[in-house]
Parts: sequence; C-alpha cells; structure tokens
Amino acid sequence: MKKKFQTQFSARQYMVSRDFELYYYSDTARPQMLLHSHGYYEFYFFLEGDVSIQIGSEVFPLTAGDLIVIPPGLSHVAVIHSMTLPYRRFVFWISQEFCRHLFDLSPDYGYLMQLVQTKKDYIFHNDKITFNSIQSKILRLLEEMQTDRFCREPQIALCVNDLILHLNRLIYERNHSEPKQETESLYQSLCGFIEDHIDEDLSLDRLSGEFYVSKYHISHVFKENLGLSIHQYISKKRLSLIRQAIWGGMDITKAYQTWGFGDYSSFYRAFKKEYGISPKDFRDSSLLSPKKWE
Repeated sequence: MKKKFQTQFSARQYMVSRDFELYYYSDTARPQMLLHSHGYYEFYFFLEGDVSIQIGSEVFPLTAGDLIVIPPGLSHVAVIHSMTLPYRRFVFWISQEFCRHLFDLSPDYGYLMQLVQTKKDYIFHNDKITFNSIQSKILRLLEEMQTDRFCREPQIALCVNDLILHLNRLIYERNHSEPKQETESLYQSLCGFIEDHIDEDLSLDRLSGEFYVSKYHISHVFKENLGLSIHQYISKKRLSLIRQAIWGGMDITKAYQTWGFGDYSSFYRAFKKEYGISPKDFRDSSLLSPKKWE
C-alpha cells in the first residue's frame, strides 16, 4: 500500500466534510475506542489485524477482505486483540444527505443501505479477488482526493458513485443468484399485475408488498428484461390507454385521472414527450382526421 495514502489515526467520530470522508489507517499500538454511534453511514473495509468488531451487543471476528456497513445510530466499536500486529483498514463515511442525493439519481444506490437496515446483516465476507476489485476503486478515489489535477472534483464524484454502485451490485448479485427462469417468471407476473391494475397505485412500494420482494429487486428485474425502468413502462402503458380514450371522445381531464396521472402538468409533459404533440392538439387533430390516429 502506498505510504502517501495513509492517514494519521484520529479518535474523532464526526464528519468535517459535508458529503463523505475516506481514510486509510495502518497502525499498531493505539488507544482502544469506546462503543459509539454516529449520524452517517460507515463503510469499514478490513485489511489486516487481530481484530473483532462489536455491533450492538454482539462481537464478530474479522477476516481480511470483510466489508462492514454500519448505518446511522448503530453502536459499534473495533475490538483490538493484539497491539503488536499491524492493523490496517479503509474507513469511508458518507452523510445521510448525500445518500438521499444518490437515491434520487437511482434507487440502485440504496440497495445495500436498505439491506443492512432491514435485515440487520452488517458484515459481508469477500474472497481475495473480489476484495481486490473493491480496493482498486478505493485507491483510485484516494489518489484523486490527493491530487490537484484538472477536473478533480467531478472525477472524485464519479469515483464515489462508482464505488457505491460496485458494492451494491456485488451484494445484490450475491443475494439474487436465482435461475433465470425464476427472474423471468417474476417479470411476467409483474407485467400481468400492471395490466390488471393499470388504473390503480402502482408504486414500487405497493409492488414490493404484493410480490414479497424488495423494490430494488423489482427495478433490477424489470430493467434487465425490458431495458426500461418500471416507471417508464407503466407510464407508456397509461399514455397509450389515455391516447386511445381521447381519440374515442373521452374528456382529457377524465382520461388522465382515470389512468393514474395525479395532475395535468405531469400528464401534459409525459404525453407531449411520448407523442410529440399536446393532448389538446391531439384531440383536435384526431377529430379532424380520425384515420390518421388509427
């Protein structure tokens, strides 16, 4: 490990930066920390040492390559059994606000964080090859953070996103290694359910409750099978039905309200983006030239 990446250990347990902080620690004798918690997510990557980690009231031995994800508010502490052996680890802190920003970009960013909150599984073991792929992304991020090259800030942002997505994909695929036939069956069942309930609430939360799988799994399965997000698919289905209804003479307001659009402005934008014409212009032109829209 390059010496220049190493950080002097600090007992500080609060963030100075607004979004995230990343540290590489390598030391031997150091003070034993007390059980503590904080208001941000901690990703702890264990490299070397005779160390266990206490999470809540349980103590878990660590092996090289372990990833530990600590959500906000959860008490934890590293328990060092030998003060003579090297103790090496990466520590990545990320604020809840920055996490919400990532979730807005895509729910895929939130799979791992939701998993530790709901399943209470905090430790993820990795073989050497898998952990090397994680470590290479961490080192790339550390290197960018210590440079003053042109485009430094946007490149750091890309590295952070890449690292988090990599971890989410890694754990997701490990937990969802079911045969393709099962994935296709879920996809077909989702399509059938959407078809039958197209005029109802079809949020990811509802679909997750109906099919007893996580909303992140639903999003992944749908994108994998169709190449569209489930939101895009539902929107296209609804717009097609609304278009047919308007062409058949139904009032525009009644049509968009019937098929699940909550307000006119969002419906208008979606309709015009899909068909290149406003709902009113479509209605007027279909009245003048009905065969054009058959």
